[in-house]
Amino acid sequence: MLGIFNKVFDPNKRELKRIEKIADETDSYLKAMEELSDEQLKAKTEEFRERLENGETVDQIQSEAFAVIREAAKRVLGMFPYRVQVMGGAALNGGNIAEMKTGEGKTLTGTLPVYLNALTGKGVHVVTVNEYLSERDAEINRPLYEFLGLSVGLNLNSMSKEEKRAGYACDITYSTNNELGFDYLRDNMVLYKEERVQRPLHFAVIDEVDSILIDEARTPLIISGQANQSAALYKQSNAFVRMLKKDEDYNYDVESKGVTLTEQGIEKAERAFNIDNLFDLTHVGLNHAINQSLRAHVSMHLDVDYVVQDGEIMIVDGFTGRIMNGRRYSEGLHQAIEAKEGVEIQNESMTMATITFQNYFRMYEKLSGMTGTAKTEEEEFRNIYNMDVVAIPTNRPIARVDHADLIFSSIQGKFNAVAKDIADRHKTGQPVLIGTVAIETSELLSALLTKLRIPHNTLNAKNHESEAEIIAEAGHKGAVTIATNMAGRGTDIKLGEGVVELGGLAVIGTERHESRRIDNQLRGRAGRQGDPGATQFYLSLEDELMKRFGSESMKAMMTKLGMDDTQPIQSKMVSKAVESAQKRVEGNNFDARKRLLQYDDVLRKQREIIYKERYAVLETDNMRELVESMIHEELHTAVTTYTQGETMKEWNLMGLEAYVGSTLLPEGMVTIADFEHKTAEDIEAMLLEKITQVYNEKEEELSEERMREFEKVILLRAIDSKWIDHIDAMDQLRQGIHLRAYAQIDPLREYEQEGFRMFEEMVAAIRSEVARFAMKAEIRSNLEREEVAKGQAVAPNESGDSKPKKKRPIRKEKEIGRNDLCPCGSGKKYKNCHGAVE
Repeated sequence: MLGIFNKVFDPNKRELKRIEKIADETDSYLKAMEELSDEQLKAKTEEFRERLENGETVDQIQSEAFAVIREAAKRVLGMFPYRVQVMGGAALNGGNIAEMKTGEGKTLTGTLPVYLNALTGKGVHVVTVNEYLSERDAEINRPLYEFLGLSVGLNLNSMSKEEKRAGYACDITYSTNNELGFDYLRDNMVLYKEERVQRPLHFAVIDEVDSILIDEARTPLIISGQANQSAALYKQSNAFVRMLKKDEDYNYDVESKGVTLTEQGIEKAERAFNIDNLFDLTHVGLNHAINQSLRAHVSMHLDVDYVVQDGEIMIVDGFTGRIMNGRRYSEGLHQAIEAKEGVEIQNESMTMATITFQNYFRMYEKLSGMTGTAKTEEEEFRNIYNMDVVAIPTNRPIARVDHADLIFSSIQGKFNAVAKDIADRHKTGQPVLIGTVAIETSELLSALLTKLRIPHNTLNAKNHESEAEIIAEAGHKGAVTIATNMAGRGTDIKLGEGVVELGGLAVIGTERHESRRIDNQLRGRAGRQGDPGATQFYLSLEDELMKRFGSESMKAMMTKLGMDDTQPIQSKMVSKAVESAQKRVEGNNFDARKRLLQYDDVLRKQREIIYKERYAVLETDNMRELVESMIHEELHTAVTTYTQGETMKEWNLMGLEAYVGSTLLPEGMVTIADFEHKTAEDIEAMLLEKITQVYNEKEEELSEERMREFEKVILLRAIDSKWIDHIDAMDQLRQGIHLRAYAQIDPLREYEQEGFRMFEEMVAAIRSEVARFAMKAEIRSNLEREEVAKGQAVAPNESGDSKPKKKRPIRKEKEIGRNDLCPCGSGKKYKNCHGAVE
């Protein structure tokens, strides 16, 4: 019943009808385009741009634009896209996946929607699996696009920011998926808006889309780095904090667990570390380490908040009393406790920025892709990317013969048969491509062929330029090529002279891959553009995939029948069982990718909020309003915390005085006497007035321009440091959350709830740090934005460095202690006079 329903309502048939209509319309312009001179054809680009500016849509000009680039391809490249290639281009422009068999000309097909969408001026990204293919395709198609007045850019890992920015500014940009994702993450870590390289994500055509959006989607892109706080800094802070006395050097509020240094404590720190001003922006790391060491000693208790096990600090869950495996306190508190307890301080690398390919590519306004094999993953493409897979007919009927699988009882018997088959074909001169699942298998087979004195090339899936060249020559007479199934992907195997008469390319599979799609890819190497060809898979009952569905009974039957290793069987039952095993594995892999995406979706919402706020800081000239709102919110939280209770007797006014003096106002500017006989609202209004007065004085002393830059410096520093700590904490949470399943708790739901709570805490921490530094930091002449940590990009199968901005040396004219008399002769301490500006 379902089969009949699918035939009647087959979405592929419906889409094919739509794109055939576009192909017909494109054909109708054929004669008109042929009659245009080169100059008239080139002028079409400007005409289309004007029409788009005047309100026409990309879809409305599609057929005519396709006819233009089709004619241009004939004149510039000597290639004229077939009707099926026009259909493929129409499927891509519709935001779908064009499934086109190997050799059907996907590279040329892509030029049609790329040209059409580049006319908008918003930029088109052509995405490939490796840089060799990016460079190759860019060079092949550059003359075509430039003939029509479009600019072509290339984005490589080795490029500088300036080169990348120029590449992205072009109408069409060729890049790998890894580099696009890393550039997005790095753009959201820059210190000045001019340093960003990418434009808003408009339209992408992904070549080998299944490889990028399926195979590589199990591993997120990560920029990991080492925060500037080192183990030595925490050891020094720990030693210093041990000498401090409660109420003299620091204040502790039991209710809020807040610990703050007094003026005396600040002076002690400045003497201990031989610095002038603890609140100078150059000492943010030290200030942070001292505060965390204070928290570790005063508010965190051994065998209550944490335990020491096997030389490690283990967090105790305050609600259940259980040890929380795999969790670490964030923002350096864990390192501070490690220093306190004298265990090894783990200065492990931290995740600074991360994104999955799924979430990166879903940010494009329109996404499309090409591949020879996508139908088996159609459900995933539709569910996650909202893309349909459109199977494009071949230009010529497929003449390849796909033989039924041959199944042997042992691996040894299978390889002996493979070697004999290769030797027989090699004698005739027929080229042979042998696909293996693992590198070890390819090396084993290579050794076997060497013994038989059969010359051959062995390729492993590292996708170097030389590999692509060897794969391209694999169709020549007498060629024998062993390759892992993914090697040389994206490169055509064209048949050499006289090979057609020998039966075309023979593809031999030595094992079934866990994904049917990879097997189909290997088959698709033979029989391109109606060429002859043959494929044969050799299996053994000892193969990994065969073991998964219980091949022991089959092995016993073969032994009973007296079948030895030289006698294979061809069984539909076994072939079906293999396919069902593959479907199960594909389902498991889909679930794993879906789970990764569900977890990353929690972080995605948070990432969008933070990146948007950070972008606003870079883009907006005046951030005073935001800084003031953070100070006001911090003040309101503090007043509310310290004035809980029905009467003033229940209020902690001493704690409020200490907090305000250490965080928001110069110490001594307000006392408990100022709070008496006032309501909480009156106290808040009075403090707000004084804070505004101090802030205005600070701005008058500095100049408006420097104050605006100062605000950006503290905002960026607070956002970046707290966000990096938060991502790292979320990463730690993610790694240990699955253990909650043992308590019948849904790990994903727990991750969402705890992640939300941690995000709110991070926002509060950003606000608190901005408020404290806005009011307490003394601004020096060396004011500049600095990265809070150095990062390195880590991608699936690839890594690249993000180059941190070098810090400029700080030069001081002369040393004046902040508590010394000001040299101007005013009689005031330097810190209260000219010490605000050096």
